[in-house]
Amino acid sequence: MDKRSSWPLDPPKGNVKRYTQPVEVMDHPESQLQNLLFDEQTIRQKFVRKVYMILMAQLCVTLAFLSLFVFNDDVSGFAYDNPALFWLAFIILFITMLIMLCFDDARRKTPINFVFLGIFTLAESFMLGIIASQFAPDEIFIAVTITAILCLALSLYAVQTKVDYTVMGGILLVCVLALLIFGIVVIIFPGRVMIMVYSCLGALLFSIYLVYDTQLMMGGKHKYSLNPEDGVKSIHFCSASNVNPKTTAPVMPNDIRTSSGAYLLAVTPTKKLSHNVNKSRQM
Repeated sequence: MDKRSSWPLDPPKGNVKRYTQPVEVMDHPESQLQNLLFDEQTIRQKFVRKVYMILMAQLCVTLAFLSLFVFNDDVSGFAYDNPALFWLAFIILFITMLIMLCFDDARRKTPINFVFLGIFTLAESFMLGIIASQFAPDEIFIAVTITAILCLALSLYAVQTKVDYTVMGGILLVCVLALLIFGIVVIIFPGRVMIMVYSCLGALLFSIYLVYDTQLMMGGKHKYSLNPEDGVKSIHFCSASNVNPKTTAPVMPNDIRTSSGAYLLAVTPTKKLSHNVNKSRQM
C-alpha cells in the first residue's frame, strides 16, 4: 500500500504537543427555535408599533381636512362649485396606490416611500373632506368616534383571536367585487333601503379587512404575513380598511349632492341620516 495513503492512520512520532480548545456546545434545536421566535416577535411588535404610529399621523391629517371642510363655508362652497377637484383627487389617489403596490422601491426605499405616502394621505384627506362637507358636523364626529372605537375593538380582536383570517384573502376579494357590482346597481336604481344595505355591507366587509390586515402584520402562527420592510404597504392597507367603513356609497360624476351622489356614512344608519339623504336626493 502506498505510504502517502496510509500515513494519516499511523500515530504521529516524536514529541507532539496536544492543544485542547473549549468545544462550543450548540443549543438544542428547540432553544434555537425559541430564540428565533422571540426575535421574530420583537421585530413584529416594533413593526406593528411603527405602522400604527404613522397611521395615527395620517388620521390627524385627515381630521384636519375634515374640520376645514365641515366648519369653513368658503372651502366647502368652493368644493361644491368645482366637483372636478373630487375626481382629480380620486385619480391621484388611485395612481399613487397602484405605484405603491406594484413597485418595491416606492414602498420600501426611503424617502421615496414617505413621499408617495404623503401624496396618498393628502389626496385621501381631500376626498373625505369633500364628502364630509355634505353632512352636518354632529353626524361627522359621531361617525369618526364610532369608527375609532370599532377599529380599536377589531384590532384587539385580531391580536387575541385564534381564528386565522389571513387565509381569507381570496374570499374577501370576491366579496369586494360583488360589493362593487352591487354599488353600480345602487347607482342605477337608487333608494333609501338600497343605500342602507349597501353601506352596512361595506362597513362589515372592510371591518373584516381590518382584522385581516392586522393579522398579516402580526405574523406568528398565521399562514400568511407581511414582510416587516413593507411598512408603507401595511399603512396603506390599514388606512383603506379604516376609512372605507365611514364612506361606502356610490357617487355620480355630475354632481356630488345629487340623488345617487349622496354619500352615506355607513356607521351611522339612523333615521336622521336617512332623512338627510332623502333631502339631498331631492336637491
